[in-house]
Amino acid sequence: MKRVLITGGSGYFGSLLMQKLREKQCECSVFDINDANDRPVDVRLIQGDIRDYESIKNASNGMDIVFHNVAQVPLAKDVELFESVNTLGTENMLKAALAGGIGKVVYTSSSAVFGVPKSNPVTELTQPNPGEEYGLAKYKGELMCHQFTQQGLDVSIIRPRTIMGHGRLGIFQILFEWIRKGDNIPVLGDGSNLYQFVHADDLAEACILAGLKPGSAIFNCGTDRFDSMRSVLENLCLYAKTGSKVTGVPMWPAIQAMKLTSKLGLSPLGAYHALMYGRSMYFDVSQAKHDLGWQPQFSNDEMFIDSYDWYLKNRTEVLAQTGASHHRSAVKQGALKLVKLWL
Repeated sequence: MKRVLITGGSGYFGSLLMQKLREKQCECSVFDINDANDRPVDVRLIQGDIRDYESIKNASNGMDIVFHNVAQVPLAKDVELFESVNTLGTENMLKAALAGGIGKVVYTSSSAVFGVPKSNPVTELTQPNPGEEYGLAKYKGELMCHQFTQQGLDVSIIRPRTIMGHGRLGIFQILFEWIRKGDNIPVLGDGSNLYQFVHADDLAEACILAGLKPGSAIFNCGTDRFDSMRSVLENLCLYAKTGSKVTGVPMWPAIQAMKLTSKLGLSPLGAYHALMYGRSMYFDVSQAKHDLGWQPQFSNDEMFIDSYDWYLKNRTEVLAQTGASHHRSAVKQGALKLVKLWL
């Protein structure tokens, strides 16, 4: 039985990863600043702030593997938090792991480290080039991992494409609500940009496989069955049968409006959404398949349907809850309500 620590284990992906680790008979502990209402009684909560070195050092004691998921997500739109939590918090975790003789660290990074890639598919050898502050902070976390690897710590970096799956909310809750009501859905330009997602279950499996494989490495993870942004949204609208249609909007003015309303705090969208929603981005996942024996189970269409069905089933509870992490809760539409006038 492996003793594992999941940092950020009360967040969306961290809590799902914890469930998958329990199914594999791991002894799980969660390190998080908050508790989660659905945390199983046999999972120990170590409440603490990743920015406090002593807290994460004490939490790491006696662990075999640390899965590091604490992060301020793009919706936070707080540059200081990106730096203190995503970068310096990662440094604290790595320092604690090295001091405590932890056998393995798995760092959940982000595809945002690449910004807008010069070409696709993106591989593990593609040079990161963040296009906004969230991606930059996550890339700095990767650089920290490389530094500690040189000091003898075994660290694997997992870079996921945009995460979907049952329970995934945040800005996707707005999408699901619009489709539920039969509202039209915007894409930038004609929506032909190829865009890859990854199901949270598939991502959790990749993290676990990386945690069990000795040797520091980087793995890009996304589905191997995907198409354009327009395609995945049209197929979800067809599945929902509510009358929603996908409508293209002029790309340049839409991006400028997204940037402005985000900066003014009038929209839940962050800089990364404005940067990437209308552009192509997809990984070559052959390295994860070959080295980890990993195989994604969900296509883009399947994971969107899975996420939408979960939302419909749990909508009443979702809208009533408060205090959950960004990706586990509904968000206010703000200026996005005006998009309906455009469509």
